[in-house]
Amino acid sequence: MTKSKLGTIEAIMLVLIIVVTHTISSLPREILVLTKSATIINLIFVSILAILFSYLIVRLMKNFAGSDIIDISEYLGGKVFKNIIGIIFILYFLISSSILLRNFCESIKIIYYPMTNILFILSLFVIAICCVNRLDFNASLKTNLLILPLVLASIIFLFFANMNKFVPQRMFPIFGDGLFNTFVIGLTNLSAFGGIAFLYFLPPYLKQPEKMKKIALISIGISAIYLMLCVATLLFMFSFFINTNEITPLYNATRYIEFGSFFQRLESIFLLIWILAFCCYLSITSKFAMSIFKKLTNIETKKPLIDIFGLLILAITLVPKNYAISDKFETEIYPYLVLGICFGLGISILILANIMKRKQKKIQANSQTIS
Repeated sequence: MTKSKLGTIEAIMLVLIIVVTHTISSLPREILVLTKSATIINLIFVSILAILFSYLIVRLMKNFAGSDIIDISEYLGGKVFKNIIGIIFILYFLISSSILLRNFCESIKIIYYPMTNILFILSLFVIAICCVNRLDFNASLKTNLLILPLVLASIIFLFFANMNKFVPQRMFPIFGDGLFNTFVIGLTNLSAFGGIAFLYFLPPYLKQPEKMKKIALISIGISAIYLMLCVATLLFMFSFFINTNEITPLYNATRYIEFGSFFQRLESIFLLIWILAFCCYLSITSKFAMSIFKKLTNIETKKPLIDIFGLLILAITLVPKNYAISDKFETEIYPYLVLGICFGLGISILILANIMKRKQKKIQANSQTIS
C-alpha cells in the first residue's frame, strides 16, 4: 500500500466500513440476543464509552506524531515486540474479515443459490479483492466514498419505510433483564465499534494529522447512530426476533418494504449495495494487512503479496466445516478479539509508550539541569 494521503471524509468512511459490514451480517441479532429490550439503552451506554476510548487513543497517539501502532510498539519494546504486535494485527484483520466473508457468502447461498458450492461464491469475492488490490489504495477509498453513503442511506430508508410496522412498546421493560445485564454483561456490545482498529494506523496516511480527533469522534458518532437505527428497526418490527436464528436479519426486514403494487421486493437492491460495501471492506482490510507485513519485512512492493493474501483469506474461509461453526466464531469469539486487541492491547501499548516517553523526558531534563 502506498503512502496515499487521506482526506478527513475518506478517513471517517474508512473507520465506518467495519461497523457497516458487521451490521450487514449477524451483529444486530447478537446485540439483541444479549440485551433484549434494553438494547437501545445499552447502545447509548456503549456508544459513550466508544467515543471516550477513541478520544483516549487520539490523545495518547498525539505524542507520537506521524506514527502508527507498529512504530509505537517498536519504540516501546524493540523490533521483536514490533513484529509480535504486527503479526497479531495481521491475523486479526485476516481472520475477522475471512470469517465474516464466509458468513456473508453462506447467507447469499441460502437466499439465492442453495445448489451452488460455497467455494465458488467465496472464490468470486477473493478474485474481486485481488483485482482491486492491484489498483492504487486511493481506488478503494474512492469506491468506499461512493458505496458507503448508499449503505447509510439504505439503512435510513429501511428504518422510515418500515415505521408503520413498528411497535415501540417492544423496548419495554426498558432495562431488559436488569441493570447488571444491561450495563455489565452488555459491555460486550462495545465490540460493535471494531472500526476503532483503524485509528491505530491512520496518522501516517492523513493529509491533516491535526484533524485526527475530529475523524475519530465523528466516525464513532455516526457508527453509534447507524447501529441504533439498525437495532431499532429489528427490535420494533419483530416481537420474537431475539429468539430466532435469522441469517442477515436486516435483509429479512427489507422484505417488508412495500410502496403500492409496483415497488415491491426491493431486497435485491439492498443486497447489491451491501455486496459492494462488503467488497470495499475486504479490499481495505487486506491492504492494511499487507501494509503491516511490508513494514515488518521491509519489502519494496506489495504485488507479490496480493495473491498470497487472497489465498490466505480463501483458506481461512474454508476452515469452518459449516455455517454453524463460522457463525459461532463471529458471535462468540470475534467480540472478545475486538475487546482484547482493539481496546485492550492497543490502548495498553499506547499508555506504556507514553509513560516511557515521559520518563525519558524527565531523564533528559535532569541531565540538562546537572550539566
